[in-house]
Amino acid sequence: MKKVYINSTASISAQKTFDNAEFLSEFIDHEGVVIPVVNPNYKDFIPPAAARRMAKGIKMSIVASKIALQEAKLDEVDAIITGTGMGCVRDSEKFLSALIDNDEQYLTPTAFIQSTHNTVGGQVALELQCKGYNFTYVHGSNSFESTLIDARLQLAFNEENNILVGGVDEIGAHSFKLQELVGHVKEESIKVSALLDSKTSGAVYGEGANFFVLSNEKQGSSYAELVAVKMYNTLSKETLPETIKAFLSANEFQVEDIDLVVLGCNGDIDYDGFYEVLIEGVFNETQQAYYKHISGEFNTASSFGFWLASKVLKLQELPDLVKLNEIESSNYKTVLLYNQYRGENHSFTLLKQC
Repeated sequence: MKKVYINSTASISAQKTFDNAEFLSEFIDHEGVVIPVVNPNYKDFIPPAAARRMAKGIKMSIVASKIALQEAKLDEVDAIITGTGMGCVRDSEKFLSALIDNDEQYLTPTAFIQSTHNTVGGQVALELQCKGYNFTYVHGSNSFESTLIDARLQLAFNEENNILVGGVDEIGAHSFKLQELVGHVKEESIKVSALLDSKTSGAVYGEGANFFVLSNEKQGSSYAELVAVKMYNTLSKETLPETIKAFLSANEFQVEDIDLVVLGCNGDIDYDGFYEVLIEGVFNETQQAYYKHISGEFNTASSFGFWLASKVLKLQELPDLVKLNEIESSNYKTVLLYNQYRGENHSFTLLKQC
């Protein structure tokens, strides 16, 4: 089996991350219960006439994918694999609203055509003129991890050489309102810098698109090696530490080998206890980081954590704004990511310096 490398990264998020020359040098301390992305200049990547007809998720993904290919010095890839929890939810809402308002008559099909979850992957393929394997995973908060597993298998067995993978989700007004009604969103506005001090139920929601070129061919500019990905639908807090140890052991690592653990803490007092088990237990002597205070919570927010870990391994630095404890690693060789959403869809992703 061949090794799998992360050869480029691109992120459109609630911070100014679309510029790969910087690494969280500025921090936008959003205040609210939902945080929007910092938009790049879409006209630099997409003709304005075409951009006007595109959903936000599509625009974010096209820009991120083009940045990722530019950094990897590629004109095309062999395959595109996309993960999304909600797809182009704004177009879904637009079509359903028109359906109700027009009494199911005189409907234009554009919003319906663009509302399907695989629209993003299709539009990215059209922009890049990629006629290869194109697949979209819609597995809730494990959607992005599913793309990594698929891509890793294809690359490891030499079925493809370069694959574009990405995670994308956008905020829809109606869908967000439903999340508020069922108590998944914090009731009071909060500064994201104080997210973990809130001690209240619910999360601060966000949106974003994070894309990567994975390859079985190492470049001088490669970020890291993707060692392993593992998903669990359910895990208890009691079995979590032993499950992580077993995951590491299966990949010939021990807890002591981990230089940094990146956790998906989102300030929800009802579910952050899963992370507390690790913070105070098995990783209490390991440097810790978190990221959902700067990205917001969404189904593919873990793709932002993947972007963060990749940058740390390449640049060998960890910005202060994501540090969770006072422990400092002398260098970063191995990084473990752990994410879960409301007690379900647990995932472990292991990266190492290449």
